[in-house]
Amino acid sequence: MFEEIKSRLRGSISPIITPFDENLEVDVEALKGLIEWHIESGSHGISVTGTTGEPSSLTTLERELVMETAIKAANGRIPVVPGTGSANQKETLHLTKRAQEMGADAALVIVPYYNRPNQQALYDHFKTVADSVDIPIIVYNIPGRTGVNLEVKTLARLAKDCKNIIGVKESNKDFEHINRVLLNCGRDFLLYSGIELLCYPMLAIGGAGHFAATACVAPKEVADLYNLWQAGEVDKALDLHYKLMPLNDVLFKETNPGPLKTAMGLLGKINPALRPPMGPPSEALTNEIRKELEALGLIESIKS
Repeated sequence: MFEEIKSRLRGSISPIITPFDENLEVDVEALKGLIEWHIESGSHGISVTGTTGEPSSLTTLERELVMETAIKAANGRIPVVPGTGSANQKETLHLTKRAQEMGADAALVIVPYYNRPNQQALYDHFKTVADSVDIPIIVYNIPGRTGVNLEVKTLARLAKDCKNIIGVKESNKDFEHINRVLLNCGRDFLLYSGIELLCYPMLAIGGAGHFAATACVAPKEVADLYNLWQAGEVDKALDLHYKLMPLNDVLFKETNPGPLKTAMGLLGKINPALRPPMGPPSEALTNEIRKELEALGLIESIKS
């Protein structure tokens, strides 16, 4: 079951930002443009309203608008995996059901943040969500944002008991934990990196790909990392991994997606607006971001 979509949900699943206009309203046309750019650049899929998409700053109706816009714009050309999770189970259920109704290929459901459920409560939550829909579910484990880690034994129970829980996005710096995911959930379980510096290492242990925010700035390069690995060009993939590392570092010197939106503004792709309480990075960090974009040839150098 779900084998066809599992075969398509591999590679660079780009976590798209939510662009805002000058009035801090969702910029639908800019979002459509970003999706076209990602398709043209070779991204293997897209994900909206995940952490990078500022979901906690969006209303439920705005999240639905972004999901629907993305699904219609992609038009079946690449998979769309909207983030539908929140700290509120009713909202999570509503958004996940709406994603299914809209034709999403899968839903990305985050570990509930702030309230820090215990492991049994996390199991119950994800099982309730999975049982409510027929589309595939990718669990999103990001302890640094949620305040709680979804333990491997809990994830393995979910993978066994919920046939539509097909994978996990691990934004977890504990690489031992990550290795044990495939050991306990099975090698056919889809394991994605949600941490830029672990994209290459996770492919080496059998990962399915990555949800890398850096793809918002360099979609072709991040997709090529997966393509090179799959083609057996291991050394070239490793070279690209290290080439992207300085950009990865600078984009996460402050909370995502602040630096990321600044970078995309420098690329001329969006109005780099953030909704409060988020704010733009400092001038010093903005200059660092510019230098890294110049170093990769993504923007032209400014001559002094």
